[in-house]
Amino acid sequence: MSTSNSPVPVRIDFVSDVSCPWCAVGLASLQQALTRLDGEVTAEIHFQPFELNPQMPPEGEDSTEHLVRKYGSSAQQVDANREAIRERGAALGFTFNMDRRTRVYNTFDAHRLLHWAELEGRHIALKQALLRAYFTDGEDVSAHDTLLRLAGEVRLDADRARQILSSDEFAEDVRAQEEFFMSRGIHSVPATIINGQHLISGGQPPEAFEQALRQIAAAA
Repeated sequence: MSTSNSPVPVRIDFVSDVSCPWCAVGLASLQQALTRLDGEVTAEIHFQPFELNPQMPPEGEDSTEHLVRKYGSSAQQVDANREAIRERGAALGFTFNMDRRTRVYNTFDAHRLLHWAELEGRHIALKQALLRAYFTDGEDVSAHDTLLRLAGEVRLDADRARQILSSDEFAEDVRAQEEFFMSRGIHSVPATIINGQHLISGGQPPEAFEQALRQIAAAA
């Protein structure tokens, strides 16, 4: 059982895509839960790559057309879902400007940059910057100019970031991680895996993460 002076260490693998709105909701919820558990749990967060649209061409695609085609939704259903997501985000302090997010982009290079950012200990800052750039500011998170600017904003080495983006560096690592989690049955995101064995699916509210983490910590 944890006590106030011995927080329980937990490993959290957060499988997600930077173009997934529920991933932004889920991450904000998880971080809020971890704030509530400060002193009880110390979390080591690892972002694991998942591409919602691995075949997306470089120019991207209109977001409404894409969602209507992919999920068989009507444009009205897409709008209703966006409003529900916007409200969930607002309650967690995350701003979705859905009118700015007009296109869906390929996110493979963003995942390569995140892989490197974790080696540098800046992955949480970069992940948050990428989610804000896409969902709040409507930026193209496949564009190397955007990725380089965001890397610089979170104090990553811009020259090293440019070197990575202009090569295939970390591509094999990202593909291997994607395949590993898909082989473990992860086919929708966000998927939050605690200590390699407890799965929390979807953009759950902070209370769900808090309860699960507290139970896992108590059993540790």
